Amino acid sequence: MALTTHVALLRAVNVGGRKAVMAELRAWLAELGFEAPRSLLQSGNLVFRSEATGAALEAVLEAEAARRLGYAADVLVRTADEWRAIVAANPHAAMARDDPGHLAVMPLKLAPGAAAVAALQAQIQGPEVVKAVGRELFITYPDGMGDSRLTLQVIERRLGVRGTARNWNTVTKLAAML
Repeated sequence: MALTTHVALLRAVNVGGRKAVMAELRAWLAELGFEAPRSLLQSGNLVFRSEATGAALEAVLEAEAARRLGYAADVLVRTADEWRAIVAANPHAAMARDDPGHLAVMPLKLAPGAAAVAALQAQIQGPEVVKAVGRELFITYPDGMGDSRLTLQVIERRLGVRGTARNWNTVTKLAAML
């Protein structure tokens, strides 16, 4: 079977006391037989090659994360082609160019329903804009994420789907690693 390059994002690592050392993550990926494991930053961004893919790969990585890190961490996986499609599908090109630190992409476990996305959009009280494209949300935070009321928890509760967000700078750095 052919090897596929993947991006894996661990949710909520190195925040709130949930520690993960990137060198250790790369080492356990290699121990599991995944090829060419690399990481980006200290926030659980991994790139590697494997035969396994999709939800089965996510399940393996989540089980290993729980075993090795001592806490449950959602893992969201996209193939290299899917990651490139995310970059190409960005509906906020001007913000990506002019203010990439305030544009976030939130890969989700499943594509949210249109009614759930509309309900989320209707709930937004601030300047944020949310657009769903497949299993990803593209979110603008013109005033920054730190003080926004549009938190990960609010988004997940409204959509009924778990995910993790990365700013556009990180998204494009991961794309360059592919």
